Amino acid sequence: MDYSSEEAPEISYSNIDDYETKLYQLLKSGKFKVKNEDNTFRCPFCVGRKKQDYRHNELLQHATGVGASNREAKVKANHRALAKLLKDDLADAAGPLKQLISIEQDSTSKPKQDQFVWPWMGILVNVPTEWKNGKQVGESGNRLKEQLSRFNPLKVIPLWNYRGHTGNAIVDFSKDWGGLKDAMSFENYFDANHFGKKDWCETKDPGSDIYGWVARADDYNSKGPVGEHLRKNGDLKTVTDLSKEESRKTDKLVANLANQIEVKNKHLQELECKYNESNMSLDKMMEERDQLLQFYNEEIRKMQCLAREHSRRIFEENATLKAQLDAKQRELDLRSDQLDKLVAQNDIERMKLNDEKQKNAIKNSSLQMASMEQKKADENVLRLIEEQKREKEAALKKIIQLEKQLDAKQKLELEIQQLTGKLQVMRHMGGEDDSAVKQKMEEMSEELKEKIEEMESLEALNQALVVKERMSNDELQEARTELIRGLKEILGKKSDIGIKRMGELDDKAFQSACKRKFAEDDADIKAAVFCSEWQEYLKDPNWHPYKIVTIDGKTQEVINEDDEKLLALMELLDEEAYEAVTTALLEINEYNPSGRYVIPELWNYKEGRKATLKEVVQFVLNKWKTHKRKR
Repeated sequence: MDYSSEEAPEISYSNIDDYETKLYQLLKSGKFKVKNEDNTFRCPFCVGRKKQDYRHNELLQHATGVGASNREAKVKANHRALAKLLKDDLADAAGPLKQLISIEQDSTSKPKQDQFVWPWMGILVNVPTEWKNGKQVGESGNRLKEQLSRFNPLKVIPLWNYRGHTGNAIVDFSKDWGGLKDAMSFENYFDANHFGKKDWCETKDPGSDIYGWVARADDYNSKGPVGEHLRKNGDLKTVTDLSKEESRKTDKLVANLANQIEVKNKHLQELECKYNESNMSLDKMMEERDQLLQFYNEEIRKMQCLAREHSRRIFEENATLKAQLDAKQRELDLRSDQLDKLVAQNDIERMKLNDEKQKNAIKNSSLQMASMEQKKADENVLRLIEEQKREKEAALKKIIQLEKQLDAKQKLELEIQQLTGKLQVMRHMGGEDDSAVKQKMEEMSEELKEKIEEMESLEALNQALVVKERMSNDELQEARTELIRGLKEILGKKSDIGIKRMGELDDKAFQSACKRKFAEDDADIKAAVFCSEWQEYLKDPNWHPYKIVTIDGKTQEVINEDDEKLLALMELLDEEAYEAVTTALLEINEYNPSGRYVIPELWNYKEGRKATLKEVVQFVLNKWKTHKRKR
């Protein structure tokens, strides 16, 4: 018979014990079905649960945990009654643990309330000893342990006194129920061979045989080395006491686990609330972004409409001015025809006519010039309009491209954040169907990986722009190279702009140092030898006299002042030669660290730095103008 919470009335916490007693009687009478046909168990109070095939200890843990949790009074009373039934009436189905206790109690035929020494211990007496070197000696604990290995003892402790081996030993077994089983097997073995405690007490001639039994209360309270060892290393407990103590520990553990599950469920609910709040906030941000984008697009459309309207008005005004000029031209032509008809008049009129023709010709010329200027102005306006149109189109394309990249990147970041949040929530979720949760997490992880790859493709697009910029820099460098090739004969060190060989030693520094260190006749030869030798050192890729330091948060490579060769140079010559070598080292490390050979470079000797292309072109133009004036 199944049972549901709707079949019983609600109760208060003060009536839990009475209700528990009544329900226990109903469970005991078999009114509710607890045991399945396949010897598994079910909870008659949790009809909606999928799992209804518990083992005895699993159902006991479930009932104890619910009975100790902060549930409704009726639910707690139901499960407490079920736990009592499982402990008291269905204990025979609890598995090897209780079966072991029942078997051992039956087999030993001892009272249920016998007190044993715990941890479980066995006693061996009449262990063979002999008198040797002034004291009694006997078999060692390890030897006795090997002989008793079938009973799985932890160790065997021989008991000694001032005379030596007493002929007694204590056998330690494990503290669990398996240890009790081994101890009872140990005792049964000796009893079956008539070497038990009763036989020991009744025999008058024990001979050389060893007697053994499980330590109990009378042994614990006895005098002598056996009793002293048992009182020092153990306590008296009954099997019932140990069972109740273990049951209390199990109930406490189940209650703690139930509380932890409830705390984790609350934490999971809080995480879900935070995730929902974050999701709503992101949705709101996306709506605001869409509104801003819509407003921006409307403004762009308005600007384009205004530009088209402005261009249309300009074209209309130009057409109007052209029509007016054509009208004036026709009027002048008509006036000229009229004057031609009056040529036959008198000289005064002819002179006036000539004057008027000249004036008309001047006006006509002015009008033609004005027409040409207007035409040029129209062409300039059209060109400006086309340039403005091209610039606007390019700017709009660039803005649209950047907006698309920004939108795609923001969308990917939002999706990645959402997937990361979902993964965190899924990691905190637990339940009966863990395989479904793991599968969902794997799917979300795969989707997150795809989003990250898509984001990396956008980064690759940005990298392409960087490559394009690098190509422009390469073109500038090629231009500098061509200038260096063409200006080697024109430029020199005496001028402000020249060509410097980067990484080449300054021989003047070595000459000055050698003149101070050696005789004047040998100074030039020594300087040439040292200069050539150190130039070869500079070309050696295996010599790396640099170290990496951090300055203002940036790592830089500087000269290692503790380098053995540089220290030897400082000691052999002086600081001027040392400065020449370190300067060449820095130049090589900057311009050609891999090849380590000299590189020509355009140089501004006036300011002591690399010359720009603009400075070189201006210098060459000035030279050309000066040379042209001299010719």
